[in-house]
Amino acid sequence: MSKSNPFEGAQLQLKEAAKYTKVPSWIIELLSGPERQINIRFPFKKDDGTIETVNGYRVQYNNWLGPYKGGLRFHPEVNIDEVKALSFWMMIKNAVVNVPFGGGKGGVEVNPKALTEKELERLTRQFAFELAPNIGPEVDVPAPDVNTNSMIMDWIVDEYENYAKSNPKIKNKYTKNQVKAVITGKSLKNGGSKGRDEATGLGGFYVLEELVKKLKLKKPLTVAIQGFGNVGSHIAVLLHDNGYQVVGLSDSKGGIAAQNGDGFNIKMVQACKLEKGMIDECYCVGTVCDLADNNHANITNEKLLAMDVDILIPAALEGAINAENAGKIKAKVILEMANGPVTAEADKILAKRKILVVPDVLANSGGVTVSYFEWVQNMKGVSWELEDIRNKLKEKIVKAFDEVFAVAKKKKVTLRTAAYIVALERLAEKSCPK
Repeated sequence: MSKSNPFEGAQLQLKEAAKYTKVPSWIIELLSGPERQINIRFPFKKDDGTIETVNGYRVQYNNWLGPYKGGLRFHPEVNIDEVKALSFWMMIKNAVVNVPFGGGKGGVEVNPKALTEKELERLTRQFAFELAPNIGPEVDVPAPDVNTNSMIMDWIVDEYENYAKSNPKIKNKYTKNQVKAVITGKSLKNGGSKGRDEATGLGGFYVLEELVKKLKLKKPLTVAIQGFGNVGSHIAVLLHDNGYQVVGLSDSKGGIAAQNGDGFNIKMVQACKLEKGMIDECYCVGTVCDLADNNHANITNEKLLAMDVDILIPAALEGAINAENAGKIKAKVILEMANGPVTAEADKILAKRKILVVPDVLANSGGVTVSYFEWVQNMKGVSWELEDIRNKLKEKIVKAFDEVFAVAKKKKVTLRTAAYIVALERLAEKSCPK
């Protein structure tokens, strides 16, 4: 795995796109670093009474388009450079899909899988208590990310509501519904939006369908997906149901590859993983789901990335495709459903090899788009139906794709550079020194 600094890679992408714009140099300079970053350290008491020091971060990168916006991840390898890069990509992503949010991101350096539910709640509430003065419905709006979910978001909302009750400026400014807009990705009973769980995967599916039309590709198309969490599993089902053959799947522990041309029955794989706990014990074709063995269907994540498929979808963590393995990629199209799955070094290698990469800031923008819809519903005190949300999402995603594709064609650049050009020009329009 490449050890390249993700934030440095993000800056290379920014500078490459700037060459094709008339955006003033002072704007590029400002966007080369975050407006502010918050480091949080607090004591955390475990169930056995031991106390550990926990590190947390929140980077508020830019708010020219609107409140800072971005997820909170709980992961043992969270660090400030990663969070800075993720917050930068959120700024670009929101500008690409044209929602009125800025860029932000946060994380806690912890392995949540090693915690009991009571420990996880205590840790979350302590982090939220420390973070509360720095967020707000029109200031900074966090959301779920890696290893966080609606339950964790509900705990954070609860802590923020307690904070708001003791702060007259917040209490007198917002209604109860509007206070909940401080967080998106909440449970439905707590002000969350319909369609949020499927949003990132569905948005990626819409992007891929548009690309297939533009390139006049013929189905069935073979697909390998690295990562079978919320995003990977949702897009896998959508692809399976719409003329694609998913022939490779993996999670953090390993994966499976189809040994014939039929692809997997994705819903059965989902059920099997839920039962077995890991995907490489699930080999599901047709109506049969058997245990895989080493000679039958097991595959490592590295081998999955090198599968001879039409479309490769990295949907796990950043840096999966790097300078060490980019030369082994056989897919014709890479759809980035994770954040930053292709390093800057790998990007250059893939471009030279004429492998088309649909960048994360476009491909996985469905999540933040529906997060915006949730924020609007909270702020206006309304609730939209699922079909309405899906239609609004498709309209925004398709428009963003068409804009990026047109810029790429006009300027003869990659889709990633084109997306950054669109974002930079949109950000430049809103920049105004006070």
